[in-house]
Amino acid sequence: MSEQVITHLEQVTNEWLTAVLTGRGALTQGSVIGFDMAGGRGNWSTSGSLQLQYSPDAQGERPSRLFLKMVNADTGDGEFFGSSEVDYYLHDYVDVPDAPLLRCYDGRYSAVIHRYHLLLEDVSTTHTAACDKPPTLAYGLALAEACAILHARWWGAERLAEADAPLHDADHIRRWVAIAEPGAGHIIGRVADQLQPHWPAAIRDIFARHPQAMINRTQELNGFTIMHGDAGCYNIMVPRERIRPIYLIDRQPFDWGLTTWLGAYDLAYALVFHGHTEARRQWERPILRHYHETLISRGVQGYAWEQLWDDYRLCVAMGVYIAVEYCRGQYNSETQWVWLPMLQNALTACDDLNCAELWR
Repeated sequence: MSEQVITHLEQVTNEWLTAVLTGRGALTQGSVIGFDMAGGRGNWSTSGSLQLQYSPDAQGERPSRLFLKMVNADTGDGEFFGSSEVDYYLHDYVDVPDAPLLRCYDGRYSAVIHRYHLLLEDVSTTHTAACDKPPTLAYGLALAEACAILHARWWGAERLAEADAPLHDADHIRRWVAIAEPGAGHIIGRVADQLQPHWPAAIRDIFARHPQAMINRTQELNGFTIMHGDAGCYNIMVPRERIRPIYLIDRQPFDWGLTTWLGAYDLAYALVFHGHTEARRQWERPILRHYHETLISRGVQGYAWEQLWDDYRLCVAMGVYIAVEYCRGQYNSETQWVWLPMLQNALTACDDLNCAELWR
């Protein structure tokens, strides 16, 4: 990795790009002699899309387009992102050649200034966010494979110990739930006309009983892994014309979030929290079956289909926490278009799958 954290587009130079690409083996001769750059902004980042020009003698991969992401990991309210996204690209899966990750040419995190940058391949001409395409079973199967490839790398007690990624203890789990819980009170009653009559009681029941079921599940580590944690359709890049390859981007957990958890959570997030109910009802079993088969093909042992199904159902209810957290400070009408469908989808799935039997 480079020694310098890039925090402003003005810091990008021909010399820096040449050094980075040479260090990564993407430029074996010659240099970058110019680039055009368009700035952008995300929820937690600023960015630049770069089009590069090379000297006539340039040799090697010579990527023509790159994407620079710059993140202030201090949100300003006492919460931090940490180095997770840099580790995602440059550490956690570097020995997994078919990992569904963008090529990363450079990245650095500074704990001193709480900032980091990533220089990634730019696939904007070939890929779009999964939200922009209608869901299909073929996409769901490709996503199952992608998640299984990532999850299998750090699956179970032995691998998690190797990664120095211990499972969250009961206090951390309770704190994760407690951060979201005030949002339930702010929501219940405000959108009564958009909730099923039994859902307010179901929400209260989940906050009262479900956390202990999560804690109980941590007693056996088969099923746990380093997860992405935010596998919504906006964080999944899919080909504009085909199904594969897909890429999971933006792994940015808060310091209070869950990072080592049931692999089934990533599929619950994709299929339930940000999915389409009718598509989920039709395809979730074959998608989960394919995920399970891919895990086994990647060396996971002793993880029964029945356990995966229960783990998935346990994770489905976690969508309630994710949704109501948007309103933890106050009723958040500006983002209601995000959290209300998420809450409705999670509660509908809890009904469909009888998830409550896991904690009652």
